[in-house]
Amino acid sequence: MTASTPTPPPAGPSGTEVLFDSTAQIMTEITTQLGERLGRVRLHGLPRRGPAAPRPAPGAATARQAPPLVAVAHGSRDPRALRTVTALLDRVRALRPGLTVRLGHIELNAPLLPDTLARLNGPAVAVPLLLARGHHVGHDIPAALADAPHLTAHLARPLGPHPLLAEALHARLEEAGARRPSAVVLAAAGSRAPESAADTARTARLLSDRLGGVPVLPAYASAPPEGGPPGPPLSVPAALRALAARGHHRPAVASCFTAPGRFAAQCAAAAPGPAAAPLGDHPALARLVLHRYDQALAARSAYDHDPTRAATVAV
Repeated sequence: MTASTPTPPPAGPSGTEVLFDSTAQIMTEITTQLGERLGRVRLHGLPRRGPAAPRPAPGAATARQAPPLVAVAHGSRDPRALRTVTALLDRVRALRPGLTVRLGHIELNAPLLPDTLARLNGPAVAVPLLLARGHHVGHDIPAALADAPHLTAHLARPLGPHPLLAEALHARLEEAGARRPSAVVLAAAGSRAPESAADTARTARLLSDRLGGVPVLPAYASAPPEGGPPGPPLSVPAALRALAARGHHRPAVASCFTAPGRFAAQCAAAAPGPAAAPLGDHPALARLVLHRYDQALAARSAYDHDPTRAATVAV
């Protein structure tokens, strides 16, 4: 493969230049481009030699070898959402110095995912900043990767369900004052995909285990999903009424959302007791992003239509 030309400054959908998210991102970009140029230097016809690279940690790609991590956020009209996702990715960069981390949105915010993919070349790993499977993970993101034929893209699992997600949810509940709740409603966005309901129910069980067996009832901000686990899917108000009928009149509400937005605010407003903040840049969530990235790199299949597993999508 021939060396590519230096990557131009990122541009938004209209072609206007987009500012970098943070000083950390600027330094990462400078380091990456400088390393690429130095790697092409030759001395008297021989490759330029440098000190031996340190051994990578088990299961993690080295910064020099690692494909870019493309974090795929949903997007929101709430201006706090972009700031929150940017803070989360800054924490990811701090955990894996030198790794190129890019952001792409499915809708509503720049940069959109197709624009981010257009500025990359070669291999890349797309990590959905989504907490369950659904239409975006199963269709929208794979379609965007398929429309980027210049890339060999690896599609990671969504962030949930996973014990690290339960850790972050628990921490946000404690921050909201719900240290020993009698019951919890796990408020999620909801999807008509049955896989989404199954994932949210699994996250609810993981959170219940972490809370020592406290009842955790999954519920949805949007239209409840169909075909999920046994039992009728519940909206957040319906879940609160169900718990009240069992004697839990002030259950806490756990926010199963990556960033602030309309659904997160709607669910918090319905809470009769403590309402946790969205997960945001919690350290456990940043570790989970890198875990999903490493899982996708370790996947051996050449192509995998099933987004329940870390999949390599050769496009």
